[in-house]
Amino acid sequence: MVYRPIRREWRTRKRVFYLPLLLELGATVALLVLFGIAQPDLFRTQLWQAGADMNFNSSPVILLYAYANHEPLPTLPFVWSPMLTNFNVAISVISLFVMIVKLVTFIMNVWYPIVCSIFYLALSAMYAASVYGQAGPDHLDSDFPSNVAWYIAKSCTVAANESVQSSCRMAKGTFAATVFMLAVCLFNLGYGIYSQLPNELDNKSRDSEDDDEDNGSFGKETKVWEMSNIPPTPRTATMPYTPRTMAFNTLDRQLPLRQYR
Repeated sequence: MVYRPIRREWRTRKRVFYLPLLLELGATVALLVLFGIAQPDLFRTQLWQAGADMNFNSSPVILLYAYANHEPLPTLPFVWSPMLTNFNVAISVISLFVMIVKLVTFIMNVWYPIVCSIFYLALSAMYAASVYGQAGPDHLDSDFPSNVAWYIAKSCTVAANESVQSSCRMAKGTFAATVFMLAVCLFNLGYGIYSQLPNELDNKSRDSEDDDEDNGSFGKETKVWEMSNIPPTPRTATMPYTPRTMAFNTLDRQLPLRQYR
């Protein structure tokens, strides 16, 4: 068995490629829409303020206090920061790019398990960070600490405002789509790592290459004659004459065809 880390065969059939691709396409389109709608600040500050009104987390008013008192701005919790919103949009665009590259390279037969593992390891890490950020802690206010964002941990009906409830449901849907996308990325990562493990296909690939090497000259010659319309020259017992041969025969006083007189 010869282990090859780069050009390896997939261990299962192609349907294992197409089904996750369809799920990935649906999740990517959904996240592009949801993250795009949420940018730049459709409901982030609204949910932050609603949680503060219900004593679930800190309040965005702390930023106004910092501006009014000319104090340094505090480090915002990742769950309420604009960085999270921009990060989510960026990874959704990256996911679309990876999916297009994946489809093209699969058609060209260069979508190897190691390439799949590298791509989806990066995507899994990014979506794990997004999931953590959307449901992340808020310890900015020591009086009202929060380990999980209230719109994830609680029902949307705890807010009396209909607009807050609508934003809460959209945030929950975005979180669910992100978790689903993370699961798809982890599946592809596991599938790539599984195909990287030594298996019986290593022997088959090696045997086929050995056969090609053993029959290489014959195969090449056969392919040349198959692609050409000129019939091969039959081999005869007599040695063919060339200009160089005739010159030597002339020097030796041996003209061609004299022996057949």
